[in-house]
Amino acid sequence: MQNLPRNIGRLIAIARVFARYDVIAPLIELGLVPPWLRPAHWIAGRNREGLRPGERLSRAARELGPAFIKMGQALATRADLVGEEIAADLAHLQDRLPPVSGAEARGVIETEFGQPVAALFTAFDDDAVAAASIAQVHFAVTTAGKPVAVKVLRPGIEKVFARDLDLFTWLADLAERTQPRLRRLKPREVVATLARTITFEMDLRLEAAAAAELARNFADDPGFRVPRVDWQLTGKRVLTIERVDGMRIDDREALLAAGRDVRAVLVNAASSFFNQVFRDGFFHADMHPGNLFVAPDNAIVAVDFGIMGRLDRRTRYFLADMLLGFLSGDYRRVAEVHFEAGYVPPHQSIDAFTQACRSIGEPLLGRPLSEISLGRLLAQLFEITEQFDMETQPQLLLLQKTMLLAEGVGRRLDPTVNMWELAQPLIEAWMRENRGPEARLRQGLETVAQAVTQLPRLIVGLGRVSTDLAEGGLKLHPDSLRELTDALRRRGGVALWLPWLLVAVLIAALLLK
Repeated sequence: MQNLPRNIGRLIAIARVFARYDVIAPLIELGLVPPWLRPAHWIAGRNREGLRPGERLSRAARELGPAFIKMGQALATRADLVGEEIAADLAHLQDRLPPVSGAEARGVIETEFGQPVAALFTAFDDDAVAAASIAQVHFAVTTAGKPVAVKVLRPGIEKVFARDLDLFTWLADLAERTQPRLRRLKPREVVATLARTITFEMDLRLEAAAAAELARNFADDPGFRVPRVDWQLTGKRVLTIERVDGMRIDDREALLAAGRDVRAVLVNAASSFFNQVFRDGFFHADMHPGNLFVAPDNAIVAVDFGIMGRLDRRTRYFLADMLLGFLSGDYRRVAEVHFEAGYVPPHQSIDAFTQACRSIGEPLLGRPLSEISLGRLLAQLFEITEQFDMETQPQLLLLQKTMLLAEGVGRRLDPTVNMWELAQPLIEAWMRENRGPEARLRQGLETVAQAVTQLPRLIVGLGRVSTDLAEGGLKLHPDSLRELTDALRRRGGVALWLPWLLVAVLIAALLLK
């Protein structure tokens, strides 16, 4: 509790900003602060500018600094918690802060590499072209004559985040202890996820690695490109990549004036997003328009890889089955996959959850894919989860946020076209390959094959069992037995019963000798 005085002092400073922007009332309504703070709303200045609650929260977050901007962006993905209007306003929250001086940026670079900037670059623009909450970007030219973009962490940013993350951790712990209804939302885990994300973003070597992985995944795809990393000029606090030659993806008028094919851009955006999520399970999770550019050949060029999402194969299959169930009207199957994935506790009624899913899916049934927002579908699904004790799934929240961003970009380019309609051939092909009858048979055979590969080890183990039995008994520690059982259970149906069947056969053979 040694940080209690500092946290209390920080809370007082935060309260003053909240009062200035009159955001206490909406926070009370959202259940994010206790009702006994309502007198502070009476004391606070009224909303004289006629701003919506989400707009006021956004302005307060900007003033409170980068950690609150990040928290605002996280809340923008929780329409089930804050409501559609506030989530939409917070989604416009940009990581825009006044940049540090060029001299300070040069100091970071020189400290990182132990050399003067002049020895690393033949030209370095002191004016930042972009300034975000954690870092800012400068244009430069390497000694090899290559135009590059240099991303530099803000000096002292680690201390700023450490102070507020300590506060968030304290508040999350307080919320879980005093507000039982908020435990489902896992405030501690949300803060821990935020802390991990920020830690990742503050090591630019990790961002460089993410860019390299994404580039490798799309090495053979001409519709999506990732700038090359200059590893010799990249370190923990500095990232150097090739300079992007392209136009912002949301500048429709400029794209048309330059002769870009907007529909081709949309096709590239839809296919690249689908491939990231379902084919690779590794996706750019901060796809706002400032991070996406259009090259002269209509290819999408992405930048800023500090926030990336991952989905394992099991989660991708869950998503595929869920979306297929919604689009086909099989709400029972939608409910079943939620229970099978463990997202809804087994004590809940599958019939009641099926009915709740139907309330979401019926308005979609029969409508063309072009009129369906998959991001909104996920958001509506999260809205009904509280009554079924469905716990927060951080990876799905990140995906929902990314889907909404992608759909928003698509609407800006062409309001008459839905990107999921453009991706429909890819969706159908992936479904056939991964979730169709042939795919399920192939996956079953793969499971059997995996079990068979374990037979030699199993037979050796059975030989030892028979020796132990002959020598007077077999001693198996309970922890070993538990680990063995868990390992077999994780291998699925066939892998669970096949080894034990073999055990029974071999033991019977030994006894009948």
